[in-house]
Amino acid sequence: MKYIAPSSVEEATSLLSTSPSAQVFAGATDVVPQLRAGRSAPEVLVDLKKIEELVSMAKDDDKWTVGAATPTANLTEDEAFSGEFPGLSEAAGLIGSDQIQNRSSLGGNLCNGSPAADSVPAMVVNGARAVIAGPNGTRVLDVAEVVTGPGQTSLEADEFIVEFEIDRMPARSGDAYLRMIPRTEMDIAVVGCAVNVTMEN
Repeated sequence: MKYIAPSSVEEATSLLSTSPSAQVFAGATDVVPQLRAGRSAPEVLVDLKKIEELVSMAKDDDKWTVGAATPTANLTEDEAFSGEFPGLSEAAGLIGSDQIQNRSSLGGNLCNGSPAADSVPAMVVNGARAVIAGPNGTRVLDVAEVVTGPGQTSLEADEFIVEFEIDRMPARSGDAYLRMIPRTEMDIAVVGCAVNVTMEN
């Protein structure tokens, strides 16, 4: 098994297009357990954490852009982001322990395809869009259209998510996320619910 850490989106797409059995990862919080359990055996592991676009956050007048490999801890610690999207920030802060949150990412949480993923409902209600890179360029897909079933996505084998676009929160609006878990802490959601509400008056 080879480990490669490309430094650009172009290098990563080239690697994936020439290595059919390659597997991308960001934080590896799901990949490593799969490897240890023998459920995955790629010939090449492609680490996306070295690509600047994938680990950055920025905002303009219209939207936030969040790199797909940005640690979820960054979302909860960014006061501007968590103030504007408390629900999505809350969901990101529920992905594992503090140590896990320094490695986990929105991209990994989405592409793992787990029905228990905390960040996915919160991204969906906020209309998040995934910017996807592949050998034929980039395309944009609503987050709601990425996961097609448990452990399955609509991404091709040679594609990966570069970043998420999230429109700025409108006036008199807010989001929230709640989940039910069997234990008090450190468990996956049995049920998760996210809302985004805009008051008319």
